[in-house]
Amino acid sequence: MAAITAAMVKELRQATDAPMMDCKKVLVEADGDMEKAKELLKERGIAKAAKKADRIAAEGLAGLKIADDFSRATVAEVNSETDFVAQNEGFQNLVKDTAEEIFNNNPADVEAFMSSDFGNKFTESVTKIGEKIELRRFATLSAEPNESLNGYIHSNNRIAVIVKAKCDSEKTAECMRDTLKQVAMHASAMKPSTLSYKDFDLAYVEGETHGRIEALKKENEELARLKKPLKNVPQYVSMMQLTDEVMAAAEARIKEELLAEGKPEKILDRIIPGKVARYILDNTLLDQEQALLDQQYVLDDKLTVAQAIEKAAKACGGTAEITEFVRLEVGEGIEKKEDDFAAEVAAQMS
Repeated sequence: MAAITAAMVKELRQATDAPMMDCKKVLVEADGDMEKAKELLKERGIAKAAKKADRIAAEGLAGLKIADDFSRATVAEVNSETDFVAQNEGFQNLVKDTAEEIFNNNPADVEAFMSSDFGNKFTESVTKIGEKIELRRFATLSAEPNESLNGYIHSNNRIAVIVKAKCDSEKTAECMRDTLKQVAMHASAMKPSTLSYKDFDLAYVEGETHGRIEALKKENEELARLKKPLKNVPQYVSMMQLTDEVMAAAEARIKEELLAEGKPEKILDRIIPGKVARYILDNTLLDQEQALLDQQYVLDDKLTVAQAIEKAAKACGGTAEITEFVRLEVGEGIEKKEDDFAAEVAAQMS
């Protein structure tokens, strides 16, 4: 049997970041064969990862990679069990390298990524970092010459967004990049889940209507108790419900109310458009919450995001329309497990 020296253990330790005792143990098993020892550590790293599979990785970081010519961008979410690990430089580098790898090689899905050579390195990081980590999801968007693309990653590195728009020309596409970054920042803060109200299913909209209206009524009860101004209680929650018939009836009702207030009929044409706009705003709360194009733009709340894009494109001398966006927020939709620390300690002691 080959003699295992301290230098050999140190070399294996530097190559793998595995604990000293583990390095010595596998070197003994491998009879001093360094490559075989690395393979044993790798296998045991995978075994350790499997033991961690029942843990919930809801912390972590997002990564963003944008091509220098803005023709392509990738976002990725890598999860860890604790925020402490997310602050680790090794983990931060892993997230950055993962986004870069996905950007360069465009894997079909997470499974394809994990089956790659880089995926094997990713798995080894479980051993190095010391807790469960996983690539949860990723997305890549590409832009043609007449399309504009940009992205934004929030300062906490937990939210990453890509926004893409179709433009009338390459010149407009280039001009719109800064605006798209601002829209990506908007999406980071406002959490849209879809592009437009047109993406909603009518059954979903109808299911959301009653609850949202009742919630506003409850809120008004509290506002009344506090002697504060009440909010308008809508009839609807989405533009999808505002048919031509509904809008015609709303406009007729507004006109009737204005006349009852004594407003001269000759000035109604100047008042009604503003009242109609307010009616639409009050009756599209679902759209404003979830649909990017229909949200009030944070940099100019007199405009929707769609209107802000139209205005910016006009200033660029052309037209533009957002066609796609991706927003990833770390841990979104993951139900965190509440650990019973005392029970865990007792289990370790038994």
